[in-house]
Amino acid sequence: MIRNLAICIGLALSAATSFAQAPASAPPAAGPAPATPASAPPAPATPRAWESLSPEQKQVLQGYQGKWNSLPAERQQALAKGSQRWISMTPQQRAGAQQRFNQWRAMPPEQRQLVRQRWQEFKSLPPDRQREVRESFNRFRQMPPERRQQLRQQWRQMTPEQRHRAVQGMHAAPPPHRAPR
Repeated sequence: MIRNLAICIGLALSAATSFAQAPASAPPAAGPAPATPASAPPAPATPRAWESLSPEQKQVLQGYQGKWNSLPAERQQALAKGSQRWISMTPQQRAGAQQRFNQWRAMPPEQRQLVRQRWQEFKSLPPDRQREVRESFNRFRQMPPERRQQLRQQWRQMTPEQRHRAVQGMHAAPPPHRAPR
């Protein structure tokens, strides 16, 4: 359980990365762009005129109105996509996203960089491993708060070497399944 905590904590912190590119005056934009296959270079983004945005998108992105045309096309696309995602959220989802965005903004730059690094590490994992990490993280989130706090405390008390071994143990193949006798 402690071993999975290492990745759970990294994944929890990386959740904030989804809102790393959003400005302080606007709601969170879309998360990191999906990885493109190595064989296909990404298509260049085409600039979008402010007038091409829906009224709802314009409201979400109002802080960009005066500088929209000077933004790089990639940034315009990301903001437009993020605004559409924001519009499609329920009020409850928006509240959660805003809370995560505020947590992100409150982080020191070094911690943000660490989160970005962990997010990239997570995204570089094979899909099966990503699924395992997500499942482990979800199990951690479903634990009672007292148990989660206990595991966090145990993690903090571990030496760097113990943490390293715990994380390495997570990457080891599980023991072979044996049929009961």
